[in-house]
Amino acid sequence: MLRSLHTSLQPRIISYYKKHGFNKEDFFADTIAGLAVAIVALPLAMAIAIASNLPPERGLFTAIVAGFLISAHGGSRYQIGGPTAAFIVTVAMVAMKHGYDGLVLATIMAGGILMLMAFFRAGEMIKFIPYPVIVGFTSGIALLIAFSQIRDFFGLTITTIPPDFIHKLTVYIEHLQTTNPFAILVALASVAIILLAKRFIPKIPGPIIVVVLSGFAVWAFNIPVETIETRFGAIPSMLPTPTWPEITFEKLRLLLPDAITIATLAAIESLLSAVVADGMTGTKHKSNAELLGQGIANIASGIFGGLPATGAIARTATNIKAGARSPLAGMMHALWLFVFMFFLAPLIIKIPLAALAAILMIVAWNMSEIKHVREIMYAPRSDRVVLILTFLLTVLVDLNFAIQAGIALASILFIDQMMKQTQIRSVDTEEDDPDSIQNKSIPKGVEVYEIQGPLFFGVAEKLLDTLLLFEKPSKIFILRMRYVPLIDAAGLHALEVLHERLSHKDTVLILSGVNPHVRQLLQKANLITIIGEEKIVDHIDKALIVTREILENIK
Repeated sequence: MLRSLHTSLQPRIISYYKKHGFNKEDFFADTIAGLAVAIVALPLAMAIAIASNLPPERGLFTAIVAGFLISAHGGSRYQIGGPTAAFIVTVAMVAMKHGYDGLVLATIMAGGILMLMAFFRAGEMIKFIPYPVIVGFTSGIALLIAFSQIRDFFGLTITTIPPDFIHKLTVYIEHLQTTNPFAILVALASVAIILLAKRFIPKIPGPIIVVVLSGFAVWAFNIPVETIETRFGAIPSMLPTPTWPEITFEKLRLLLPDAITIATLAAIESLLSAVVADGMTGTKHKSNAELLGQGIANIASGIFGGLPATGAIARTATNIKAGARSPLAGMMHALWLFVFMFFLAPLIIKIPLAALAAILMIVAWNMSEIKHVREIMYAPRSDRVVLILTFLLTVLVDLNFAIQAGIALASILFIDQMMKQTQIRSVDTEEDDPDSIQNKSIPKGVEVYEIQGPLFFGVAEKLLDTLLLFEKPSKIFILRMRYVPLIDAAGLHALEVLHERLSHKDTVLILSGVNPHVRQLLQKANLITIIGEEKIVDHIDKALIVTREILENIK
């Protein structure tokens, strides 16, 4: 077991080099791919930090530290990690409520939670989060990201922006008169450049063209728009000294819900990104190793003054298209970003905020899942309800509550569907079935009912209600369970109550078609002793034999 756990947590880079070895060709390809990804990641990392109401260098620290460690310790061959747009809303809320120190501690706690998830092999469990919930909160985050960029996109003069959607809308309306037409011009030109670059020169990342051209234009023509320098001042050219935040029990208690949200979002986003990479390359990621890498990276990111990090789908796709061979490409992307920060910090601060806002507007559109939302709108009504509820709660309340409510509602609706599928009936109509009751000789005074489906808490009450259907008590009640694949505690309790009520009416209960798994659960619940071992059989013919013996004894 320990050896299996060790294998599932082993970083992909180790298994890759064990199999393929190290060679110059792969190193060169990974170095070039890392450079391509770093060029894309540079403006995104800063834009995400600024959108989270934090200094741009926080995004760079995250991309460097977490980006390196996610590739070094993760379970995907091509994963690129760093700050992502999906975290913007959560990071801004946590930082506003608890300050940056609170965000750092929440990030470190989230890293610990991710590591625990890896050790308990929870990587495969992420797939149980309903698809409409994922699409709902992703679309909601996309709207919130776009909404958060209105200030810089339109150049509004606003000192403090409230975190919630409605109050933010009110503040925007109140400050419409402060709109800067030059900021709008820069933003629209940036959007146009990104779209045109994607169409005509797809090999060159549009965001890097935007930051270079917009920064040069603002400097050369002295365009009156806000830049990184005018709002934040200079940015450092080195990583900060690692520091550990102050930890108290009260802080841990207050930050635990936010840490769980960050960990859940990091796990979902990173594993989705790994799945996308697998689809593009035909590889197979190690989900638990990926969670372990994410946990290590988030702890380190917090210590080095960064933000929460996870796998970035767009940057991972860029890595693959750039010809990456191994996880070394992700590590090289982090090293290239460090080089950029070290040598280009005086130039980076000239980038206009309107251009970064435009980049995030495009990112938000790509995140919006419009295609998948349309698909779900043609799905069953329950899926549409879950999608809409999760979306609205993400926008109007918060992401943590939205995910919890979405999963809870999806679970309830699924249970309701399972209850409707599970039938309890007295006569089967499958005439071609040799075990059909219609092909059996049923003695007088015997009632036969059959359960078709799992016997769980949603169906237990329905089973007990069958007693109300009896006009007069029968001598023997046979309950066929050949189509019952599983049973839970409520189902076991329902059988016990059913036995008691039938006993009070002098009716004998016989269970037929009980499979080995269900029989084992009956044994653990002591129901075999209560009902009687001879009255729990695996076939209807055996149940009828027992029935005739009981009737003979009654005579």
